[in-house]
Amino acid sequence: MTKPTKTVAQLSAHARALLFALVVTAGILNLVDRQIISVLKPIIATDLGWSDDDYGTLAAWFQGGAAFAFLFTGWIVDKLGVKWANPIGVAAWSIAAMAHGWARSMTEFVMIRVSLGATEAMGTPTGIKTIASVLPKNWRSSGFGATNAANSIGAILAPLAIPGVALLVGWRGTFVAAGALGLVWAAVWLVATRRVTFSPPRPVETDTAPLTEYGPILRNRQTWAIVVAKVLSDATWWLLLFWLPDFFHRQYGLTGVALGVPLAIAYGGAAVGSLLGGGVSTRLLSLGYSVNTVRKGILLVAALCVLPIPLVLYAGNYAVTIGLMALTLAAHQAFSTNLFALIADVVPQDKLGRVTAFGSLSGNVGGMVIAKVAGLVLTAGLGYLPLFLFASVSYLLAVGWIQLLLPTLRPIEAR
Repeated sequence: MTKPTKTVAQLSAHARALLFALVVTAGILNLVDRQIISVLKPIIATDLGWSDDDYGTLAAWFQGGAAFAFLFTGWIVDKLGVKWANPIGVAAWSIAAMAHGWARSMTEFVMIRVSLGATEAMGTPTGIKTIASVLPKNWRSSGFGATNAANSIGAILAPLAIPGVALLVGWRGTFVAAGALGLVWAAVWLVATRRVTFSPPRPVETDTAPLTEYGPILRNRQTWAIVVAKVLSDATWWLLLFWLPDFFHRQYGLTGVALGVPLAIAYGGAAVGSLLGGGVSTRLLSLGYSVNTVRKGILLVAALCVLPIPLVLYAGNYAVTIGLMALTLAAHQAFSTNLFALIADVVPQDKLGRVTAFGSLSGNVGGMVIAKVAGLVLTAGLGYLPLFLFASVSYLLAVGWIQLLLPTLRPIEAR
């Protein structure tokens, strides 16, 4: 006899925890798949004869594919629903990851990196929608914070696990193995949800423009304050995500397994920053401090923590270098957490999805530009100094821009 289906609301706490764990795991797989190429860059570049400009080009194409896809992935996820968006999205980017194992020419790699970027753009809207469906309302903030920290965990696991796998199966086999894990994940999700019905959210009744139109949000100061801040801050994040392994290779001659420890420590800082950035802001708001004071205060402190990053070129000390990189990544995650919270503070609910998606698109454009610029700068023999000088002031510029466009943050419910 076939068991009846259940709605998410009827699931046990254990079943909900399983689905949430799968969402977190999907986020980790998402980041590991994109990080393989950066962790193994010295090996792949030697094998295929890539220059720094070639690698920068690939990174830029990846970001371009993701940025363009953000225009559509939210709609796709809403259309498919949580039950099918999850396995289809993970399977799609897993197949794209596996395809790296058979690519040989630069043209083939460009096409595959674009495909990986576009399919991985399913991760953010799918994860947010799934958490909103699976977790009770009072647990959702904790769920979002946990998934943000999970991305940092993925960045920690990648440099620890990838070199070891590459030693066993080669760099091509590493891409195939990672993609295969994603296909296994998709199968597990389908089994776990085979008798679960995910009810679509009730449509929002509003007199404003349809939710597919971007015109109304482009006329708001809040949108442009967030967009420019995302471009400036995310550029530094993507710079380090793609080029940090290469920096440690150049600065200290590290490669393969030896890269694992410094990268894991650095991205451990990102996880800590994510949790601190959210926890401190929640605590300060509960003590009665205004949204304007808390958000801008934490953004400013995070921006000041990034200022010393050029010193990694002159530290002459391995531990100090790792510490400064960990501080920078922690500051970014604290900054990013509060920037997304700021969006929820000042943007009306009926525009929140579009502003968030447009901000994510803009951040990926910033990443695309910095990836290509980094390749050109390093190919020209200028080293990392110009790039780290930009990084050191990018967050302060973002804070200044927010202050210019939004001198006082007024929560939307208070208007």
